[in-house]
Amino acid sequence: MKKIKILAVPMLILLFLSSCSSVQVLSDYDKEADFNTYNSYAFYKTGIDKAQISDLDKKRILRAIESEMGKRGFVKSENPDILVSIFTKEKEQVDIYNNYWGGGFGWGWSPYYWGAGWGPGWGGNNVSTRTEGSLYIDLIDANSKELVWQGKGVGNLGNISNIEKKEARIKEFVSEILMQYPPNTMAAR
Repeated sequence: MKKIKILAVPMLILLFLSSCSSVQVLSDYDKEADFNTYNSYAFYKTGIDKAQISDLDKKRILRAIESEMGKRGFVKSENPDILVSIFTKEKEQVDIYNNYWGGGFGWGWSPYYWGAGWGPGWGGNNVSTRTEGSLYIDLIDANSKELVWQGKGVGNLGNISNIEKKEARIKEFVSEILMQYPPNTMAAR
C-alpha cells in the first residue's frame, strides 16, 4: 500500500505539470459554409491591428499561421477565398493552496512520548499567480465577409523571456487551434 502512495504522488505532480503546459482548444463553425471551396487566404489587417499584443508577438503568430495554413494546402493570395484574423485576451489567475498536512494538539502514544502535545504538521497557504492567455483565430469568407470558422486556444503563458521558448509556445498555440480546421462537417449532418 505504501509503494502505491509513494508512486501516486510523483505521478499526480507530473500530471499536474503537464496539464499546465497544454493548450485547451475549442472551435466553432458555420454549418452552411462549404469548406472545400476555400483554398487561398490573406490576413485581415483591420482585425489583426486591433489585437492588443506587441507587434513582435503578432509577427510570431502570423508566421505560425502561415506555416500551418501551408501544411493544409492553402496559398497566400491577393484575391483570397478566406481572410484570417486574430485577437487575444489575457487574464491573471490567482491560485491559493492550503498546505495543511495534518497534526495538531491531542492525547496519544508514540514510541517516543506519551501524553499531550502537538503532533506533526505543516501548514500555511501558498499563493501563486499565472497569466492565462486566449488566442482566437477567425476565418472569414472573403466574399460575404461573414465569419465561417473560429478557433480558440487557452493556456498558461508564463513570463517567457527566452525568445526561442516564446516562439515555440506560440507555434504550439497556433498548431493546436488549427488542428480543428477544417471542421468535420460530415459528423454534423
